[in-house]
Amino acid sequence: MAPRKADLPEKICAACGRPFAWRRKWAREWEAVRFCSAACREGRYKAAKERQR
Repeated sequence: MAPRKADLPEKICAACGRPFAWRRKWAREWEAVRFCSAACREGRYKAAKERQR
């Protein structure tokens, strides 16, 4: 039986500050994961936020 999403570990994204949950593809490198998505990792989130101002 798969674990419930509420039981999975969470982290806060270093770029956007939103919480994100553990994913199976991050199982081996969970300690090194800092960003919730490729957009945050590449800085696209920050650029889009600055354009809105």
